[in-house]
Amino acid sequence: MDFIYILIMAFILDLVISDPSWIPHPVVMMGNTISFLEKKLRKSKNSPQLQKIKGGILVFIILGLSFLSSKLLIDFAAGLNYYFAYLFKLLLLSLCLALKGLIEAGLNVYKALAAEDLDLARSRVNMIVGRDCSQNNEADVIRAVLETLAENTSDGILAPAFYYLIGGVPLAVTYKAVNTMDSMLAYKNDKYLHFGYFAAKTDDIFNYIPARITALLMVIATFLLQYDFKAAFTFIFRDAAKHPSPNAGYPESAAAGALGLRFGGYNYYHGQKSFRAYIGEAKNDFKKNDILRLNKIIYLTSFLFLTIAFIISLLIV
Repeated sequence: MDFIYILIMAFILDLVISDPSWIPHPVVMMGNTISFLEKKLRKSKNSPQLQKIKGGILVFIILGLSFLSSKLLIDFAAGLNYYFAYLFKLLLLSLCLALKGLIEAGLNVYKALAAEDLDLARSRVNMIVGRDCSQNNEADVIRAVLETLAENTSDGILAPAFYYLIGGVPLAVTYKAVNTMDSMLAYKNDKYLHFGYFAAKTDDIFNYIPARITALLMVIATFLLQYDFKAAFTFIFRDAAKHPSPNAGYPESAAAGALGLRFGGYNYYHGQKSFRAYIGEAKNDFKKNDILRLNKIIYLTSFLFLTIAFIISLLIV
């Protein structure tokens, strides 16, 4: 039972301390290592095929380093003291979770909108999304933050917890490495189209199951909160596949249905206008309080995941 208790306490620890500046964050170290390897491996003069191969080598190295280094550190800690190892695993797992950080990111935008400071809301959204929101109106700012909150309910919370349940802390750390590679390399532009190919595909594979679990749990949370759970369930099957990501559309569809909103539409990336297929239906207009409503769904979805994991662990034991 210690295994599931570590997960529960990691969630609590994340909510209490989140990502304290006095602890070196694994994602920062991963990012530095990825940047170092990219400089060594990526050459613009290489052919597309060679760029793919080198990108695949980078992915292989990062996956191996992430899993082995975290396992060796845990084994070393266990050799020193059982309780020290327990606390080390707890802390490392909590750093893989982003529940508090995700909620606060949404709240920061909400507070700016509540203060009627649209420029501040735009700048805060730009900190958490890949698109350019510097010219967005209020509705598009709200849409941007809701879409990223929904997607990252899987990427930032349930997916690392899911991989912890499968392979312990080392696999949760490995997942964070996959997610970090995707955010740094998986761009569909001339620079990364080929070099980031395997980083993008690896992220797609790792997120396939967690994204769908997240969507279904969001439907249950929507039901318990007395939001539109029927639309949330329907849109998962109707609209999720419209999303350019094979996974992000699932939690986004559930969130759109739950809130009675339509996601998608025009976005700007590096100055280029891009259209994303619509998800959901525009039963309601975008309002800043939708951020608070989605935060409730995120909290309850996380609680449901933990509850189910705890029940399964009781049955297994």
